[in-house]
Amino acid sequence: MSPAEAKNQIKALTTELKQHNYNYYVLAMPTIADFDFDKKLEQLNKLEKEFPEFADPDSPTQKVGGDITKEFVTYRHRWPMLSLGNTYNEQELLDFDQRIRKAIGDNFEYVCELKFDGLSMSLTYEDGKLVRAVTRGDGVQGDEVTANIRTINTIPKRLYEGGDYPNYFDIRGEVFMHRKAFDRLNNERLENGEVAYANPRNFASGTVKMQDSAEVAKRPLDCFLYFLYTEKPVFKTHWESLQAVKSWGFHTNEHSRLCNNIDEVFEFIAKWDKDRFGLSYDIDGIVIKVNNYSQQQELGFTAKSPRWAIAYKFKAERVQTELLSVSYQVGRTGAVTPVANLKPVLLAGTTVKRATLHNANEIIRLDLHEGDTVFVEKGGEIIPKIISVNPDKRAQNAVPVVYRTTCPACDTPLERKEGEAAFYCPNDEGCPPQIVGKMQHFIGRKAMDIDGLGDETIETLYSRGFISHISDIYKLYEHADELKQMDRFGDKSITNMLDGIEKSKQMPFEKVLFGLGIRYIGETVAKKLAIHFKSIDGLMAATQEELVTADEIGERIAQSLVDYFADEKHREEIEKLKALGLQFVVEIKEVKLASEKLSGQSFIISGVFEKFSRDELKDLIEQNGGKILSSISAKLSYLVAGDNMGPAKLEKAQKLNIPIISDEELLAMIEI
Repeated sequence: MSPAEAKNQIKALTTELKQHNYNYYVLAMPTIADFDFDKKLEQLNKLEKEFPEFADPDSPTQKVGGDITKEFVTYRHRWPMLSLGNTYNEQELLDFDQRIRKAIGDNFEYVCELKFDGLSMSLTYEDGKLVRAVTRGDGVQGDEVTANIRTINTIPKRLYEGGDYPNYFDIRGEVFMHRKAFDRLNNERLENGEVAYANPRNFASGTVKMQDSAEVAKRPLDCFLYFLYTEKPVFKTHWESLQAVKSWGFHTNEHSRLCNNIDEVFEFIAKWDKDRFGLSYDIDGIVIKVNNYSQQQELGFTAKSPRWAIAYKFKAERVQTELLSVSYQVGRTGAVTPVANLKPVLLAGTTVKRATLHNANEIIRLDLHEGDTVFVEKGGEIIPKIISVNPDKRAQNAVPVVYRTTCPACDTPLERKEGEAAFYCPNDEGCPPQIVGKMQHFIGRKAMDIDGLGDETIETLYSRGFISHISDIYKLYEHADELKQMDRFGDKSITNMLDGIEKSKQMPFEKVLFGLGIRYIGETVAKKLAIHFKSIDGLMAATQEELVTADEIGERIAQSLVDYFADEKHREEIEKLKALGLQFVVEIKEVKLASEKLSGQSFIISGVFEKFSRDELKDLIEQNGGKILSSISAKLSYLVAGDNMGPAKLEKAQKLNIPIISDEELLAMIEI
């Protein structure tokens, strides 16, 4: 293949795979099979190795994420991130228009943009390279979250050389999450026994502030960019700059519009007040800006906001309907969630029949009675929610809704732990929805990933009495002849299922641990526990005090583990799975030591270092016989401190008289 052909093929594959990544991770709407994607990725990787001069810096072949940020550095904005004034009705918008005309005359245009319901972000580029990402904060300064923002596929880490962009500029935008991705991830949180996020904005915000960028990379964030700041004027109008930044490779929103007058602005608002429900992401209004930069400068600013821009906020759609009943759902972890069953009503373009009531506290807050007329709103929440009750329409003899005291599936008395809002059914070994839910979780893609088994099949096998515990899945081969007598169980499907079950025995310990479905033990936590304790025996033997010494394991997770392993039935099930050949020990990779100069010494690495990453320093310590600890205690030998180290960690080390050394002093200890 000639260099010219390779260059074209690399560019085409890169563009195609970036789009597939965006469709899969961000929109949650894949348009290619995983196998086909992997083949194309493999082809691109091969070409990039053969012709590295043509590789895109943001190639899909490059690893994303991995930097750990214990403390976010506060960074002062070069150009303040001011908030916009809000208006909720047409008269206030007409008043805004009149103020503009009074100040600069009638010869001006507006740019109308969708107002995204996300997290404001400021990106700084130098020589075409992303060097900094900072949250809004208080408008004057915010948190630097560069490592996390680099994981977002639609934010370019480096612009193409030769572009007509300035050497230095800031570009502002909004980080958000598409609804389908939000629903998928929120459902996973509920399955893991974790608290669900109320809306995509909260999920996006929480994700951006995570400490491990590798975990951020697993969450599908998107970002629209919409305002450019430069030292010297580059464009005359905001509309010109939007077209330019799009040509530089930035992700801008396609629905912005240049308007000649306030009437066209009202037309734009009316259109999107109706059409917003057809978007894949949430908007809560329209932003209106004077287009010409000179006119913006003339209009100036108040102390809090620009005089040349305003946000028109949509009213959250709210309807009244009748509460027919309250039912209860039992999740895999035993959490019992109340659901309001409603008289069907049209809301935000869809027919709503049910609304979440979250927990018992919410029923009390609403003072909910049977047959109540309730106000239901969709607003920023994806799942419809009852906002309040209309007491004027309540029947005189209406009976208050009282949260049930027993499980709706098995009638076991419900329990609620101190400090938690949810009630739980403790009968995890005898409650059908929990039993089925645990087995469905176990076979899932992120756990044991068993081919040939799906959620419906698990339900069928449970209802027919073939399985009632996870371990029973591995004994299904004993029922092969009986399975053939059932509908939709042909020879091929049974063979595929049994092969998939057998193959899953090779899944690593961290996947098995996650698959057990212990409350609060998500995919990431399971991995950290496996790395720290090495085996299920080590984990089961650990006390609560020992558990919290593991990386990012808090009191709640530790208590959940102690409670789980205290149940003899759980221990018996683990022994059965051990005997069946599942992996309950971390595969130990032999580490060849460079020396034993740090033998018997323990270290914690904190802060940012100029010459090394923390992982590189960690490897150096371990290769020379040292041990890395996860928390500061009197047992710690040294704290290796870099720039921007957390003050609490420093104070604790000083209080315990622990030696604090630099990376250079560490290198001197091993004579590098």
